[in-house]
Amino acid sequence: MKQLEEPQQTQPQQDEKLLSSGYQIGIVCKDMDKTEKFEKPAKPLGESRLAVLRQELMVFFGNLGVLGAGMVVSMPSVTLSQLHDETQPFWLNKEESSWYASVNNIACPIGGLLVSFFMDRIGRKHTILLTNILGLLGWILLATCFLHTDRDHVYAQMLIGRAMGGIMIGMFVSPVGVYSAEISLPRIRGRLILGTSLALASGILLMYILGYFIRSNIILICCICICCQVTAILLVFPMPESPSWLLQKGRDEKARKSLRYFRGLSTKENDYVPEFEAELAHMKELAENANNTAASESFSQIIRRPEVYKPVIMLTVFFAFQQICGVVVIIVYAVQIAQRAGVAIDPVLVAVMLGVARIVTTCFMSSIFEKWGRRPSGMFSASGMAICMLLLAAGGWWPNTIGTMSWLPVICIVAHIIFSTMGMLTLPFFMISEVFPQRARGSASGIAVFLGMLTAFVMLKIYPNMDALLGTSNLFAFYAGVSFGAAVFIYLCVPETRGRTLEELEEHWRTGKFARRATVNNLKDVELHEVFLKK
Repeated sequence: MKQLEEPQQTQPQQDEKLLSSGYQIGIVCKDMDKTEKFEKPAKPLGESRLAVLRQELMVFFGNLGVLGAGMVVSMPSVTLSQLHDETQPFWLNKEESSWYASVNNIACPIGGLLVSFFMDRIGRKHTILLTNILGLLGWILLATCFLHTDRDHVYAQMLIGRAMGGIMIGMFVSPVGVYSAEISLPRIRGRLILGTSLALASGILLMYILGYFIRSNIILICCICICCQVTAILLVFPMPESPSWLLQKGRDEKARKSLRYFRGLSTKENDYVPEFEAELAHMKELAENANNTAASESFSQIIRRPEVYKPVIMLTVFFAFQQICGVVVIIVYAVQIAQRAGVAIDPVLVAVMLGVARIVTTCFMSSIFEKWGRRPSGMFSASGMAICMLLLAAGGWWPNTIGTMSWLPVICIVAHIIFSTMGMLTLPFFMISEVFPQRARGSASGIAVFLGMLTAFVMLKIYPNMDALLGTSNLFAFYAGVSFGAAVFIYLCVPETRGRTLEELEEHWRTGKFARRATVNNLKDVELHEVFLKK
């Protein structure tokens, strides 16, 4: 063959050159015909077993605080029964209950704004730490509010504690997901980002379980939550900072150590790995470009760029559909909705079933998102939710026929949470870590979270009024109509991000289409790949 006749470069030298870009080469000679056989590309450096283990462990540490955020979300569902008991020393009327259930959502937008300020200034790690501390303060306020004898004081401290929890929820939407996206490669990015949704679902389930076994002791529930939050704070300290953020701040040595850790290498500079050096150089180039843009443009100018404002608008509308179709309403008012739907079993047990169904479904979401893609998963999710809501509405419209099926409300409510987890509930939070360019990721995600959580507050606050005005069955039908609208929106406006690098997604928002992709995973090895193809 031609390459065997060239004296300029020996075969071992050629093999070594290709191996440095991440390829394994096997040469098989048969008789006189020296045919060369090339094996499949080796796994990139960031996908080695040790690298993936390190990435998963640090993302797990970061997501422990999200567990507390999930407990804040579902707390009203398991505590309102006690707080509505007029025989207790302290109880809430209908208006006070609606504020208790929704005040954390009006505080969520504040958390969204705070995270947009802090994430680009103090880093991903310290933003996660600060968020955990705010959550801890919220739980302490809730645990100690009943020490006062003045009713107004108790109620005010309770609302402040819930509001602090809401700030924690708003701040936790993006930093762990952004951290996960920045330390990983596209092939495993999906399951790492999904860890935030899994942690949130675990927190919701944990609160439902506590409510099932502890039905008349809010203080004990809050003390357990305090212990969880303290553990989350302590486990933030071992987390290395995101190498992308460190490079953007000019901390090159710390960035090198951080990236070596996440690529499964020793943090000591005792070896030279070309693939690592290529990735670090590429990340540094992106950080310099982001810094140059930030230096020459204000945020008001950056937000007008199509690669920034387009994903902000898309995610804001996506969050609005998520909230208006009743996803969060059912989580927060799970026990109360189960009662109104006419379930024949303990409504708190139904809430536990919802939590289990959600967390089990979330465990499979990484595979579903990677096999189906983001858009098909979202459309399937919204359509399934709509059907479940229509069936619940039909049970109320025709009580003598469909309404006689006592098992139908339980099946529909559990199926609704399964369908919502497959897309509508998880996808906006999943994509918030993918669709924004690095230079505006913190601020842009903060804006989207702010507007989305504002919609969540409105829907939770007016839920009792909508139920009284429309009736439970008609309200279910309203949620069904919004869900069908969400499926159409996803089909028309949400891009497919599966397998795309963050740079490719930025180019899509800028030009309206995806650039033609290289067929290799490694950075800056296109020329080597062409040599590989010629061989």
